[in-house]
Amino acid sequence: MSVRIFTGRSYTRIRSFCRNSTASKPYRKPLYKRDEAKKLRFYIADRYVTLLTKYETMLEKRFPSAMRVYRRFMDGIKDFYYDTKEYLRIVRYLNFKDKGLKDLSRQEIELYQKIPKDMIKIAPFLMVSILPFANYVVFPIAYLFPRQVLCSHFWNIQQRNEFGIMEIHKRLLHNRPVFRHLQAAVPCLENHELKDKWKGILASLGSGSHPNPTEILACKNLFMEKPFHIFYLNRSHVKHLLQMHNMHRMWFRKSRLSERAIILQALDRAIVREGGVMKLSTDALRYSCVLRGLNPMNLSNQEMQTWLSNWIWISNHVDKNSLSLLLHCPILLGYNHPNNWRLIYAKK
Repeated sequence: MSVRIFTGRSYTRIRSFCRNSTASKPYRKPLYKRDEAKKLRFYIADRYVTLLTKYETMLEKRFPSAMRVYRRFMDGIKDFYYDTKEYLRIVRYLNFKDKGLKDLSRQEIELYQKIPKDMIKIAPFLMVSILPFANYVVFPIAYLFPRQVLCSHFWNIQQRNEFGIMEIHKRLLHNRPVFRHLQAAVPCLENHELKDKWKGILASLGSGSHPNPTEILACKNLFMEKPFHIFYLNRSHVKHLLQMHNMHRMWFRKSRLSERAIILQALDRAIVREGGVMKLSTDALRYSCVLRGLNPMNLSNQEMQTWLSNWIWISNHVDKNSLSLLLHCPILLGYNHPNNWRLIYAKK
């Protein structure tokens, strides 16, 4: 077997031949980089998006109720997420910037007051829904019992109106027990200089009318000491007062009542700062009335504005020692309101 040995000159000629042969071949792009392939990919993607759009339209036609629930749930998640982020921002603002409720707008204070309860209410639903296959159970439950399982972010307009009326009705049922406690404390005022004025207010409420704001403020001192200061209220009185303000009856009852009064007063002052009740929209007027214990159903804007103006006038004359007076204003200003009575007895 013989082995051919290339000299330096021969090796150079071979390299030159190979280089020329390679250079003579045209360059070919990979298949996926060609213009035809790009056009094909764009076409497939466009058809896929079109198919998804048509599929969604088809689902809306065949399963309209299910799609409405799905959209409402997705919108609710977005709204709840946004409000929760806003609430955390407000908490950081209050805690780390040495600010108070007086530095917040009306809408921020309403959010600060409302979101914690919504977070507690919806937490079980959100935690269970992330478990494997749990959606097949929790979503039907949420659809059947939205008031019990979900918060207002997930309700449609009809549900918000219906559930709002149910909530205010439940609260109004505690008006009479609170009024009875106010009556029962009269013997404790035997030698008090405001006894006759207070008895006149109770007589006015008992006869189906309301005292005017000036008469109410004349008895402010009764809510700064025994028997109507928050820390002198008996257990049953506190329980019904909590439920009248839509609060739970568990821990720190009297402290939470004081905090609620502070928030109500901060809201009243924010309304004044932002131009008064005349600047509030119809929805804002309704929410403000509900929060303060008045059923706004079928009331005109002017009627709601008048009622809120009386409330705010009293609130502006309340200080930290007489916050209990503000907590009892749903009785003093709204106990005999025709809208409240119609709602109570219509349900019965």
